[in-house]
Amino acid sequence: AQRPRAVSGAEAAAPETRRVSASPGPGVMMGRTHVNGFEGSPLDPRYTFESFVVGPANRMAHAAATQVAETVLAEDRGFNPLYLHSSVGLGKTHLQHAIAWEVKRRTPNAQVLYLTAERFRYQFVEAIKSHDGAAFKDKFRSIDILLIDDLEFMRGEKTEQEFEHIINSLLDGGRQVVVASARPPGQLDGLNDRMRSRLQRGLVTEISALDSSLRLKILQRRALEKRSSDPSFEIPGEVVDLLAERLTESGRELEGAINRLYLTWQLMHAPVTLDIAETIIRDLVQGIEPRRIKIEDILRIVSRHYAVSKQDILSDRRHRSVVRPRQVGMYLAKHLTSRSLPEIGRRFGNRDHTTVLHAIRKIDREVGENPRLKDEIEELKRQLNR
Repeated sequence: AQRPRAVSGAEAAAPETRRVSASPGPGVMMGRTHVNGFEGSPLDPRYTFESFVVGPANRMAHAAATQVAETVLAEDRGFNPLYLHSSVGLGKTHLQHAIAWEVKRRTPNAQVLYLTAERFRYQFVEAIKSHDGAAFKDKFRSIDILLIDDLEFMRGEKTEQEFEHIINSLLDGGRQVVVASARPPGQLDGLNDRMRSRLQRGLVTEISALDSSLRLKILQRRALEKRSSDPSFEIPGEVVDLLAERLTESGRELEGAINRLYLTWQLMHAPVTLDIAETIIRDLVQGIEPRRIKIEDILRIVSRHYAVSKQDILSDRRHRSVVRPRQVGMYLAKHLTSRSLPEIGRRFGNRDHTTVLHAIRKIDREVGENPRLKDEIEELKRQLNR
């Protein structure tokens, strides 16, 4: 017997709309929430409650997210704030997007803003540079629901203070807040005790690892989505069972496997077999080859993380706000690339190799003494290895 499998073909990049459509579907473009001239992060139209596959690992999070979406303008809300946490690829972002889409479907006039922590930080830094900090705060005043994703990337003392002020203001005003992170509030070093306590007053719920039955359901759903656009695409049940057994990391990994099978099927014009599945599993689990990190990648990620320009990092400026990112970048270049110290020095503004060595030793020493810097370095490494 064969089990049909498929994933909708909404993978291709598409132009972004300025406002969220109330009825996302297979042909809808990526959207952004938009409040008071403040443009949010992109929303994926595939990420709805209808496409979310529910199981024991995520049942509580799904139920809470659904209730938030249904009661965002109600007098009495059960979960405020709602805090979702899990490892990468288990559905936090899917649920946040689903809440945003559902709120807009139910109440089109609701003021919804979805932001990643990095976008919040970038917009705040730009406002400070433009001496427009007060206007930045004002943009949040009329929001009915604020959704913040990847809170672990909320870095920088001033940014964290501003975030705390805005969250407190929204919650005190009875507005809904939803936060997602890779860690629970108590494990986020960037938050002070007051903010941790505030985030824990609503509902903190974890999405745990996917069990085999949920992995199987996700594969079946994604395959059926593919089949809806191409009914001739089929995956034997034994192939689906193999994928569910061997791919255990995340929902994204499972979706990637279906996408690879579909592409292989299109190119080869041949039935999907266990041998093809084994090859795909081997590539997904081990990787065809380790990702090669370039110094250009490090400069881009470090400049974005610390909200400084690449030109500043390469310049002769000695201000601490520039020196620290520069030293961290050199440290990462030494540990993540095969470049020599002189080559790293040349790529970081034609600096002497002794300057590079000093930076590496300094960060090495501080990582051992400063848990927050250690976490920051690990986050940067994760970003570079994505």
